Amino acid sequence: MATYLAFLRAINLGARRVFPKDDIRRVVEEAGFEDVATHINTGNVRFTSRMRSRERIEERLERAFLADRGFEVPTIVYSAAEFAELAREARALNDAHPGLARHYVYLLKREPTAAERDAIEARNSDAGEMVVRGRTAHALLRPGYQDGVVDPLGAAALLPVGTNRNLTVVSTLAAKWC
Repeated sequence: MATYLAFLRAINLGARRVFPKDDIRRVVEEAGFEDVATHINTGNVRFTSRMRSRERIEERLERAFLADRGFEVPTIVYSAAEFAELAREARALNDAHPGLARHYVYLLKREPTAAERDAIEARNSDAGEMVVRGRTAHALLRPGYQDGVVDPLGAAALLPVGTNRNLTVVSTLAAKWC
C-alpha cells in the first residue's frame, strides 16, 4: 500500500461549495481508500491505496466528490515521497530568499510546459517572484506586496489546474504525513 496526499481546490469558500473535513474523510473511504485522515478544513487529505496511477486516483476521487456534493472538486494528488521532496524544495527556496513576507506553494495537476513555465516565471516584479519546480509553482512575496490581493504577481491565470497552500501548511503536512 502506498501513501498519498490529495489537495482539494475551491472548497469551503462560500455557502455553495461547503465540504466539511468529516464528509471528505467519509467520501474518500467510500471511494475505496484506506487510513484516511484530514488536516484543517481546506481540503488536505492523506490516505493509502493499492492504486499506483496518480491520474486514476484523481479521477476516482473527483467522481466521488461530484456524486456526493453535486459540484466538481478538482483534486491534486502527490505520493508521500513526492510531497516530502516538494516540501524540502519549498523550504530551500524560502531559505534562499530571506525576508519574504509570504510564500505560497501552488500544487498543480500537471507540470507546466516550457512555454507556460517561462510565462509564469516572467511575472516577477518588485512584489516578488514566481518559481516553477515540476508540478509546483512558488509565489515568493516580498515585504510591501499588496497584502490581501489574491494574486499580486498576476500569475495564477497562467498556471495549470491547481490549488495553493502556504509554506507553513506544506511544511506541517510533510512533517505529519510523510
